[in-house]
Parts: sequence; C-alpha cells; structure tokens
Amino acid sequence: MELNPQDELDLDLQFGPAGHARVAFGGRLNAETIVNCWERLQRALHDTKLQKLDVDASALRSCDGAGLALLRYMSMGRMTPGVSVSVGGLEAGLEQLFRSFTDQDYEMFRPPRAKCHPLPEEVGAAVRQAFSDLQQQVQFLGSVTRNLLPTLLNRQRMRWPQVCRVFETTGANAVPIVSLVSLLVGMIIAFEAAQPLAQFGAQMFVVNMIGLVMVRELGPLLAAVLLAGRSGSAFAAEIGTMKVSEELDALQTLGLDPIRCLVIQRITATILLTPLLTFYASFLGIAGGGLVALGLGFPLTLIFQQLTSAVHLSDIALATAKGLVFGAIVSAVGCLRGLQTQRGASAVGVSTTRAVVTSIVLIVIADAIFSVLFFVLKR
Repeated sequence: MELNPQDELDLDLQFGPAGHARVAFGGRLNAETIVNCWERLQRALHDTKLQKLDVDASALRSCDGAGLALLRYMSMGRMTPGVSVSVGGLEAGLEQLFRSFTDQDYEMFRPPRAKCHPLPEEVGAAVRQAFSDLQQQVQFLGSVTRNLLPTLLNRQRMRWPQVCRVFETTGANAVPIVSLVSLLVGMIIAFEAAQPLAQFGAQMFVVNMIGLVMVRELGPLLAAVLLAGRSGSAFAAEIGTMKVSEELDALQTLGLDPIRCLVIQRITATILLTPLLTFYASFLGIAGGGLVALGLGFPLTLIFQQLTSAVHLSDIALATAKGLVFGAIVSAVGCLRGLQTQRGASAVGVSTTRAVVTSIVLIVIADAIFSVLFFVLKR
C-alpha cells in the first residue's frame, strides 16, 4: 500500500502476516509534508489489529523537528496503542536528537486538557471569587478613605500638577465625544417624541421633556458611561501596565504607597470634572432638542419659557450629586482593576474590560438608587 501525501515525501505502508506492519519513509519529512502524512497514517492504522510496527527512516534525505516529532509520536505507541513500535535507519545526528526526547518530556510539555467541572463546583468557585473580589474592594475603599483627607490637606503629597494632567486628559479631551453624543441624543429624543405628542396637541412639551430627561437622567448617565469607556479603562490600563512591568513593586520598595501616589490624584480629578461634563452634556442635549423645536416652528422665547418652567434647582442638584457619585465610581473602579491586574500578556486587557463593565453596572445601580430616593423625597 503506497501513500503519497506530497511529491516530496514517499511513504510506503505494508501490512504483513501475524499482525506485523512496516512503514518506510523516503524523501523529505518536514513541517510541510507531515500534515497529510500524519492524517493518512492515523486513518490507515486506526482500528488495525497489530502486534508489531517497524518504522524505516533510512531513505530520508532530510528531516526537521516536525518529522522527528512524528517519528517519536509513533515510537511511543500514541498512533497504535498497545503495539510494539521500533524506529530505525536514522542518521547519527538525527538519531541522537530522536533519543534525547523522552516520553516524560512529551507528558511534561503536553498542554493539559480542559476539565469539565460539575455545576456545583463552578457555582462554588464563582461565589468564592465574588467574595474575594468584595474583600479587595473593601480594602481598597478603606485605603482610599484613609489616605484621601491627609493627602488633600498636604500640598506636597497631593501632587496637584498630576491632578491637572488627569483633569486635562480625562475631561478636556473628552469634550468632543461628549458633545457629539449628547447633541445627537437630544435631537433623537426630540424627533421621536414630537410625533406622539402632536397627536395630543402637546408638541410644545417636547422641550419640557428634553430638559427633564437630560438634566435628571441622560446628562449624568451619558457623561459617566463615556468616562467609563474612555477614562476608566485608561486608568486600568495605565496602572495595570505599571503592575505588569513591576513599577508598583518599585514604588513600594522605595516606601511609597501606590494609593497615595497614583490613585488619589485620579479619583480627585475625576470627581471634580464629572459634574462639569454632566452639565455640559445636559446643555448640549437640551440644545439638540431645542434645534428640533425651532425646526418645528416654536419661537426661541417659548422654548426658553418651557425649559425654565420644567427644570428646577432640585433637578440641577440631583444632576450634581449624580455627577459626583458617578465620577467616584468610574475612577475608583478603574484604579482598583488596574491594581488587580495579574501577570501575563492578556492581563491588562482583562483588567480594562472588567473596569468598563463593572463601572457601567455600578453606574446603573447608583442611578436606580438616586431615582428611588428622588421619587420618595418629592412625594
């Protein structure tokens, strides 16, 4: 039986009496030629009742590491379990390389198989991981609380230039994307609400709705979500990269606390700028709705009157409180995930993803709590 996977490799497989078989290789046995050869040998020898298999490599003109791997795989009986296999005919140099790789080396370097854990075990591991993460969060909040006030009161320890840098990169550089998203969202809401309200003769209340929605909900929410995706992930990536490159270990060796040197400045800057971005996002959302109202034929004075009658100081105070809390959530979660970065090439990406997802979830939860409290207080 002759098998020719490619023209550069000659493979002769013969089955003899009494459960004997012989495989003869000729030509080039390398990474390009063993692909089809390996598959065809696997199919030809599968479920074949053999007692002994002889492999003859004397006719090989060249053989690389991939070819030696095939020969070693066959000699170990992996292709024909329970069959005695002998390999011969290799040149002296190839024979030495072939014998230097043992069965123990194969088992040592073989990638482990993924184990299928029972459902209760996976649930227990997830609960244990959740409690561990909660413990780290409590420890992180305690460290931030302990260092925040002393650092703010000490100008030398606060490093205000670092706060200004974070304020610029996180806040000022986020203005274009916040402007675009907020303006378009305001216009979309106005367009979507204009036709249903027109059916009831209440199209002028489009401005009232835009004012309330943007100031109370969408302004703080848009600013926070955009900051989470843009700046929270950046915090996690920066600190995570420092963790992987052992820069945080160097700080601790010098007696410097990473919380005081890296985290406090980012949290302070984000808490200060998030209310500003909230007001800016709310203003542009209202401006987008106002443009739609102007297009519908309402005069500017009527738009302003409807807006002032709908939005009150309590709504602005609520937006300010949301901005402060959302800013603290985004910055704290980003820094925490950066500090939790593990070793490895993908560790920084994992921390960045966790920072964004956790921030958005906590922002939505905090927004729901604010809505309930505001509803109860307004009753």
